[in-house]
Amino acid sequence: MASHLNPYISFAGEAKQAMEFYNEVFGGTLEVKTYSDFGSEVPPGYADKIVHSRLETASGFMLMASDNPPGMEHRPGNNISVSVSGDDANELRGYWDKLSKGGTVSVPLEKQMWGDVFGMCTDKFGITWMVNVSERQS
Repeated sequence: MASHLNPYISFAGEAKQAMEFYNEVFGGTLEVKTYSDFGSEVPPGYADKIVHSRLETASGFMLMASDNPPGMEHRPGNNISVSVSGDDANELRGYWDKLSKGGTVSVPLEKQMWGDVFGMCTDKFGITWMVNVSERQS
């Protein structure tokens, strides 16, 4: 089996909603496990919180997420972004439209000085996304 590098996002209680949203954006198969799925002693208020989730898409994307466990501080930051890139303009523009809806666009999806179409937004869950459509060289 080959090694893979996958984004793993931590949330402060909205992992289920976020992963369902990303499933709508990218399609694929979403697996969600809550604290109560494990049947052991569940911390108060955590029965429906996500201990682990995984979204695997037909395009080969893998995105994982969970809600922070009890006692772990949630510290969102601006030191990471999730990048989606390729040359299928229609597919990537579709992702962009869904990710940016209800979020904040910091760089509009448009042709950039390096020749590709690029945009950056922060979605409604506070996650920063970069979308890059590679322009084919003739």
